[in-house]
Amino acid sequence: MVEGGLRGIGQSAGEGSGSDSNREFAQFLNVARRSVFENANILIILHRRGLISEEELNLISKDLDCLCRKLTNFKRTLRSKG
Repeated sequence: MVEGGLRGIGQSAGEGSGSDSNREFAQFLNVARRSVFENANILIILHRRGLISEEELNLISKDLDCLCRKLTNFKRTLRSKG
């Protein structure tokens, strides 16, 4: 479940890199960003079910937060360049 969700982040960004415009690419980055939130939710569910530890949850959540910020900043850069 998590593996598939994580692939979706990279696949959306990769697909968007072939876009004809920065605006279209930014839309794909937004899909990738939403996938980050989906993965964060999956992690919370896994933690509540006792399948991952608090330490694992915090570590991966920090990575997802960093990735989300990078996607957001990249999207802003693309939009500012038209």
